[in-house]
Amino acid sequence: MAKNKPPAGAHPTDKPAVHPDIRPGQSIELLKALHILTRDGQLNQDSRRKLKQVYHLYQFIEPLLAEVLADTGDLTLADHGAGKSYLGFILYDLFLKDKQAGTLYGIETRAELVQRSRELAERLEFPRMRFLDVSVEESTRSEVLPERFDVVTALHACNTATDDAIQFAFAKDARFVVLVPCCQAEVASVLRQNKNASFGKTPLSEIWRHPIHTREFGSQLTNALRCLQLEAHGYQVTVTELVGWEHSMKNELIIARRTGQPRKNAMERIEAILDELNLAELRSRFAC
Repeated sequence: MAKNKPPAGAHPTDKPAVHPDIRPGQSIELLKALHILTRDGQLNQDSRRKLKQVYHLYQFIEPLLAEVLADTGDLTLADHGAGKSYLGFILYDLFLKDKQAGTLYGIETRAELVQRSRELAERLEFPRMRFLDVSVEESTRSEVLPERFDVVTALHACNTATDDAIQFAFAKDARFVVLVPCCQAEVASVLRQNKNASFGKTPLSEIWRHPIHTREFGSQLTNALRCLQLEAHGYQVTVTELVGWEHSMKNELIIARRTGQPRKNAMERIEAILDELNLAELRSRFAC
């Protein structure tokens, strides 16, 4: 009896995903290469949480990608601060792999991670994945990158790396920006540095008087300023949870859609907040 042949286009090393946490069509070889699955195909608790986060984010991003592709017939996506490119590879595998158009660019400053991602993309035969080891400033003017991007993502980009992704999106006139911020120390550091002066300036300084409140308030304030900045540049912003708090404490998801209609008072609000909270040195970060 003739053996069943794999479907056309299937990767020869792929096997059907039998684990209930793995989406149908997901490359098992990819998940092993990303060390999400062990060599024998097992999924530990830490990897399950990581995969759950990326899958939840994919559910938000997939309709945006489909919208762009339906409108234009093509798609350019930048994964900024890509790291090991978990998000980029899974987006490509689940959405772009079976499409005839669309290119995903991973932007990361660590050359060794970029080289590893290039090798993995070649091994998996993902031809429309590109990886660049450049800074944010270099990425905005690199001739290797398109002049415009449809979607810019940043998953757990630490501290100011999320702001770098936002500036990249502005420079590339991105249609959508999808951000999951990670640790955010810059604003909290300035709050802490100016704490004594702030006590005499505003009673609001009581909000961040205690160190744990400085950290927490600094993180929330950072994302509020980012949202205002996006609105000032003509984006409609939605803020929600990525997954339940039991899976990740870095849980805020910011989705911005370019409308071309800036919120009129957004920049004024940024200026007022920076003045009131004694954060004048952050104007170059947020009031631009």
